[in-house]
Amino acid sequence: MISFKKLALFYFTTISFLFADFKTISTKEVEILIKKNIPIIDIRTHKEFSEFGIIENSYKLTFFDTYGNYNIDIWMDKFTKIIKNKNQPFILVCAHANRTKILGELLSKEYGYKNVYELDGGIKHGWIYKKNKVVK
Repeated sequence: MISFKKLALFYFTTISFLFADFKTISTKEVEILIKKNIPIIDIRTHKEFSEFGIIENSYKLTFFDTYGNYNIDIWMDKFTKIIKNKNQPFILVCAHANRTKILGELLSKEYGYKNVYELDGGIKHGWIYKKNKVVK
């Protein structure tokens, strides 16, 4: 397992924001993509799902555990059952859009996914703060 801190260090020491395959999108853009049935992958922890709810029809697919560790092989096995090919668009959601930046870049750069989006501000500031509905 790789720790969140090590992955964050890797992310912040690269010029990752220049890669076009991973995009931060607004709440309004997410709403448009939801209407087109683009999958939402919520990578938060089970505690966070319970505490704040999820965007309706999101897939709960925790990436980092409470200690910041992850197992990419196990996660990818579950993820590829939802996202069937590397050109299929999908939206990543976490609490504040910090973890989605790391995972989005990993999926885009290391795994070759071409249409990776993240909700700007995460579920707290990008969705709930803007008075959008969540479900428990």
